Amino acid sequence: MRLLRALAAAVALCAVTAGVSGCDISARDTDERPETARDFPSADRPVSQTTSNQFSNERTRDDRNEAAMVMDLANISKGMTVADIGAGEGYYTTRLAERVGSRGRVLAQDIDPAVLERLGARVQRERLDNVSIKQGSEDDPNLPEDSFDRVFLVHMYHEVTEPYAFLWRLRPALKNDGQVVVVDVDRPTGEHGIPPALLFCEFEAVGFRLATFIRRPELAGYYARFEPEGPRPDPQDIVACKQELASGEGDPIATGGHEPQESGAYRT
Repeated sequence: MRLLRALAAAVALCAVTAGVSGCDISARDTDERPETARDFPSADRPVSQTTSNQFSNERTRDDRNEAAMVMDLANISKGMTVADIGAGEGYYTTRLAERVGSRGRVLAQDIDPAVLERLGARVQRERLDNVSIKQGSEDDPNLPEDSFDRVFLVHMYHEVTEPYAFLWRLRPALKNDGQVVVVDVDRPTGEHGIPPALLFCEFEAVGFRLATFIRRPELAGYYARFEPEGPRPDPQDIVACKQELASGEGDPIATGGHEPQESGAYRT
């Protein structure tokens, strides 16, 4: 009976916060979470279902100068080592490969084997010798430690079902001055976006600080850059962020360049 009451309450809360976004309460059940993620809190928010590996077609994105702008904001230069998480069909992978040059390296990661097969064919076809491909999982990007100047999460973070385990395991992959770049859309997480306040809170929960936040129409969303701060917390000490942030309530940022409120105020 206690489980039924809890499930009913969760369903009601999901309906209030996610509207018709189609959040899946059953995906939050402990038994359905990966065993490797159960030491971490689950996401107290709807998670968008993966519907496509292309956010938009490449010509449209290039017409907006999207990739060039993001790479400029992230200070990507020759010789860097970067990771493209949720690489999909390779829009950012191919452009990062050109930007970092022959002395740089790009690791393209995705959790979908069929997508990785197509991406691998593209990498071979375009002779991108500085690109390697690796499969990740829903709670672990499977990146080598102390390896990356930048890790890119472009229009995919809202689809991460285990954000705290995922980010916790991503952090050791950064070099001493490494940073994580997020490009996403300011809308509820069940509608293929994530409100900035919720994004800030989830990153802070695993020991990151916000370094840069910019809204640009060319991105069809926003750009955020994070860097590690302080020691990485133990999994059991991580506190999940409040679910109401998933609906965009309490977003402290209206325009680019403003500092966020203390995200500790958004904890459960």
